[in-house]
Amino acid sequence: MGITSKNRHLAYGALASFGTYFCMYAFRKPFTVATYENLSIIGIDYKIALIIAQVIGYMLSKFIGIKLISELKPENRLKYLLAMIAFAELSLILFAGLPSPYNIFCMFLNGLSLGMIWGVVFSYVEGRKVTEILGVILCSSFIVSSGVVKSAGLMVMTYLDVSEFWMPAATGAFFLLPFIGFAMLLDRMPPPTEEDKILREERLPMSQKDRKRVLVNFLFPLLILVFFYVCLTAMRDFRDNFSREIWDAVGYKGDVAIYTLSEIPVAIIVLVTIGMFAFIKNNYRAFQYYHYLLIVGALLVGVSTFLFQNTIIGPAFWMILVGLGLYMCYVPFNCIFFDRMIATFRIKGNAGYLIYIADAFGYLGSMAVLLYKNFGQDTVSWLRFFMNGSYVISGIGILVSIVSLWYFKRKYERSNQGPEKEIQIVNL
Repeated sequence: MGITSKNRHLAYGALASFGTYFCMYAFRKPFTVATYENLSIIGIDYKIALIIAQVIGYMLSKFIGIKLISELKPENRLKYLLAMIAFAELSLILFAGLPSPYNIFCMFLNGLSLGMIWGVVFSYVEGRKVTEILGVILCSSFIVSSGVVKSAGLMVMTYLDVSEFWMPAATGAFFLLPFIGFAMLLDRMPPPTEEDKILREERLPMSQKDRKRVLVNFLFPLLILVFFYVCLTAMRDFRDNFSREIWDAVGYKGDVAIYTLSEIPVAIIVLVTIGMFAFIKNNYRAFQYYHYLLIVGALLVGVSTFLFQNTIIGPAFWMILVGLGLYMCYVPFNCIFFDRMIATFRIKGNAGYLIYIADAFGYLGSMAVLLYKNFGQDTVSWLRFFMNGSYVISGIGILVSIVSLWYFKRKYERSNQGPEKEIQIVNL
């Protein structure tokens, strides 16, 4: 018997999208495991300067992607992926070859080249009956990959005796061919079926007029949700970029495996939890439940931090729970929250547009937190700063999710598109 279209979608999409984005992280994150001790530029810690430079490039790329990704045509996807990753590796080679502090600009170029890869990869998997499953598998790649590539970077320095400056390029080189292979496999993924287009809305390139129409119709919820996502991205990136400093502070200094082992349970739980949403047939109901998930994730961040602060739970369990709460909120915003929103309100366009609006401002917030920590709270430890931020993100997340849920419920009811009028989705 021949393989069915549904199984091809799952097989190609799951393996290729996961592999492509997993390998991308090897060009983005390994440098953060280095310490670059005793280096600074105009009073800024050298490592922080590198992270800020990369985040600025990444952020600028997201703003460019609001237009580019929303207008992306299928035939250009693979060319974009290959060109971006080649430029990213070249920037890492230049980072190693140029003297400090001039090589900081190379990290800006690295971020600029990598920022649009997510939008290109997700454009392959959105608008399908199985988008939830593909989306969480794709998102789990950046949950797991961040720890794995940092462990890989540390191993490159430890066992291959590579310097801190050549380590990012060397680590990326190990993942270059796998990235190309997964990207080519992703490009062979079958397009959405006619059934997918009916049930989840056909995803189309958007014009400037299309983008403006969406903003006008959904301005208020997008404003508050993007504000939450700004805070969420800042905390998630802070945890990611300074995980070594935080783990060192709680007693895991020198433990190479902890970066990977602490993220695996987070990825599994998030994958299973959000994957179950694929079996919710009604788009509006699934969209409501995503709001409930945001509330649960925000609560988990605050409650676990309180328990750790009062020595009720240990540091490793706390880091896992905080990571779980952050990613329970972060992952939906990166793909499936907006995918279900488009399907619920039958928006003519694509999820990449909304994702990149959120991401652009999200990384602006991430950069703001880095600057604030370095200049406004430089006497506060990395651990204390992260704990304080966890309480803030918890409160904001709960409030924004409740208000957003109330708004969308009213808008849906006014649209006279009751649940009974939705197209019934057949079983997966």
